[in-house]
Amino acid sequence: MMKNKEQTLIFPSYTPFTEDHTLPLSHLDTDRNLHLTIRYLRVYTSTTANHHNDPFHVISTSLSQTLPHYYALAGTLRHRQNPDNRLELFCTPNQTIPLIHATVDITLESINYLDENPSSHFIEQLVPNPEPEEGMKHPCMIQLTIFKCGGFTLGAAIHHSLCDGMGGTMFFNSVAELARGVTRITVEPVWDREKLLGPRDVPRVDSDLIREFLSLDKEFLVYKEDIVSVRECFDVRDKCLEEFKRLLFDQSGVKFTTFEALGAYIWRSKIKASQVEDNEKVKFAYSINIRRLIKPSLPAGYWGNGCVPMYVQLSAKDLIEQPIWKTAELIKKSKTNVTDEYVRSFIDYQHLHYADGITAGKWVSGFTDWRHLGHSTVDFGWGGPVTVLPLGRYLLGSVEPCFFLPYSTACADKKDGFKVLVNLNEVALPAFREDMQMFASSQEVLPESRI
Repeated sequence: MMKNKEQTLIFPSYTPFTEDHTLPLSHLDTDRNLHLTIRYLRVYTSTTANHHNDPFHVISTSLSQTLPHYYALAGTLRHRQNPDNRLELFCTPNQTIPLIHATVDITLESINYLDENPSSHFIEQLVPNPEPEEGMKHPCMIQLTIFKCGGFTLGAAIHHSLCDGMGGTMFFNSVAELARGVTRITVEPVWDREKLLGPRDVPRVDSDLIREFLSLDKEFLVYKEDIVSVRECFDVRDKCLEEFKRLLFDQSGVKFTTFEALGAYIWRSKIKASQVEDNEKVKFAYSINIRRLIKPSLPAGYWGNGCVPMYVQLSAKDLIEQPIWKTAELIKKSKTNVTDEYVRSFIDYQHLHYADGITAGKWVSGFTDWRHLGHSTVDFGWGGPVTVLPLGRYLLGSVEPCFFLPYSTACADKKDGFKVLVNLNEVALPAFREDMQMFASSQEVLPESRI
């Protein structure tokens, strides 16, 4: 299906500096769990008003105009020459971002706007997939693929040490603004990472939770190449979800959010399907945005990593045997643990023990909710994306992440509910798939035996 694929190097429209220099990263940026590339895809349909415009010309031009503001994305990551070997960013004039231009001879409608079958080989071809060394040399790589219908996909591969999802969206929003014809970007990016999220003058770890959840092991490596995981989407109908949350409320007297209730259910199902030994410690991991939580709050233009991980920990036996509402309650209560002190202790722990190999352990299940992250604002002039799809297999120390995703807005028949994208060991998938059927069921009553 792929007809042509050519790479262009995008230079900044002007160089905002003249001397080689390094930019220090924050202690959140250099978390070892972020030594990886985030890969995701946005899908855009063509519109009558803009069908005569060439998306590649429009986006490549606006990308060049945005780079002077975000020139760090064209830099090169390297390890500092000191005992801790921490990452830093090396910047030199005229560095570039690779932009791949591809075309395919099918329509987006014929493949349902990429709303299904995320494990397909074709989808993988739409997003750059650099090897680790290339991902350090080019921490931002982009691919624009034009479809026969005039629609296109924008695939991005950005090294996580430079930004999180919100920071990446801030960058693409700036590119999109210039593509729509504005003369200057709305939010000017702010760096100052070492100053804003660096260790305290006298580093200390006053939060007991940090030591409870994290340990030191130089030999531990969570991202192992021999893990055979598969990616699959599951439907969650609104009616089934609300009935499930009502049952949990009847049992506990507590109202749970979708993330808390469904997250607890999926966590248990994944661990049960994976046949984890009873005494193994398992963790539910998610990120909490600290941009306004810390004191003082981060400036509006801060585009580095602005989240810290939070964990819920249980033995596999307790997770499987206790009522789901108890697990959901632990997730709910864990949100209150993220205070300014927790954040500062996490940063100081990273500073004190970076070289010692910080790890959250083996059985970490990473969860994130992409339904309200503002992806729809990235409008290059053809309207916002109709489908957004993450392709990463690693999250917060987990090799089996779970994403809550909206259905494609281009699919008129899917307005009820949302989808859950799960990465799971291939052997465990059949049992997990059976557990997830109840959220797509048309039955009036959910089977309480599963709750």
